Amino acid sequence: MTQSDYELDVRPILAQGGEPFGAVMEAVAVLAPGQGLRLLAPFKPAPLFHVLGQRGFEPTAREIGNGDWEVIFRPTAGWQESGEVDSESSHTTDPKTWPEPFVELDNRGLEPPEPMVRTLEGVEALSPGETLAALLPREP
Repeated sequence: MTQSDYELDVRPILAQGGEPFGAVMEAVAVLAPGQGLRLLAPFKPAPLFHVLGQRGFEPTAREIGNGDWEVIFRPTAGWQESGEVDSESSHTTDPKTWPEPFVELDNRGLEPPEPMVRTLEGVEALSPGETLAALLPREP
């Protein structure tokens, strides 16, 4: 029996001026092994493709009308089932040990979803070992 996809509609969050990235990551965290995520957004969330790709998900996107998009993120074979986490993705939470940012972004004063989009595009452009620091208008 296949498990149904977890559905997350971020359109109301964005309509209220919020940042949906936290809600997306919370949804991914509660997925059952093998379960996909069905994301509804008012734009094609291309920066998420890379971010969730690094977490073992493959996107399938389609426009559903009025500029809205549906993206189904499916776990790639073997990733979630094993429950293993790449050691490179395990980072220390002690700020004293963090490297200096390679890229610094000032995302203050931008309307959602632009701060999230700029940050994710910046992360996507980083090489292994490089870091990014972003100033945001509020706590994500």
